[in-house]
Amino acid sequence: MTDGNIQKKGIFENHFLNLSMRTFTITLFLVLFWNLSFPIGGDSSHGDIVKPKLFNRDCELLYEEMNLNGLIQFNAFEAAFTGYKKLNNNNSILTVIDFSLPSTEKRMYVLDLEYKEVLFVSYVSHGRNSGENYATKFSNRNGSYQSSLGFYRTGSTYEGGNGYSLLLDGLEKGINDMARSRAIVIHGADYCSETVIHSSGRLGRSFGCPALPRELTKPIIDAIKGGSLLFIYADQPDYLQKSKVI
Repeated sequence: MTDGNIQKKGIFENHFLNLSMRTFTITLFLVLFWNLSFPIGGDSSHGDIVKPKLFNRDCELLYEEMNLNGLIQFNAFEAAFTGYKKLNNNNSILTVIDFSLPSTEKRMYVLDLEYKEVLFVSYVSHGRNSGENYATKFSNRNGSYQSSLGFYRTGSTYEGGNGYSLLLDGLEKGINDMARSRAIVIHGADYCSETVIHSSGRLGRSFGCPALPRELTKPIIDAIKGGSLLFIYADQPDYLQKSKVI
């Protein structure tokens, strides 16, 4: 082989080596980019992965803008907001009852999400068979005298044995959809007061209804009646697994 041919062969081999290195570098970059953008281990599309992050961010921003930190537990608000986005029918009022808190704390929050205002914060009683100071047992069964978790839509008002009251429709089958037949309503009660807390160490309890202090019954009912959403939360894995809303 002549010197010229050897030189040409060397140039060709160098060119081929450089081309191979560039190809390898580009391929490696594409693989890394793909894995970062579309993580292995699921069959969700890139859009499906991004949307929950954006949704959670919307929830976090609203939580911050309404200055709810220190007032409402974020887990309770996040679950309520998730259902609100799915079930809302152009009503900006969302009521959250957090039964992971004791009855000695104000654990009912009436929120106007459009105007980003907290309208009411109140004590609220749970069912007599749900627990003492804490509600730990929940039921959808007639005669259980327990509270039911989940999402409700408020109905019309009426005057009953407990005075001015508000009908509720349970929206989650098998979880709270027996609310009407169980007569689960919002009403006022003398046993829901700070006086009772001071004397017995907890609020009195209902037959399953979320009962309010007498002085707040009418203003709260008038604020939430007629189709707004109400959500009763507790840190209960069974509910979170069964719910098709959360």
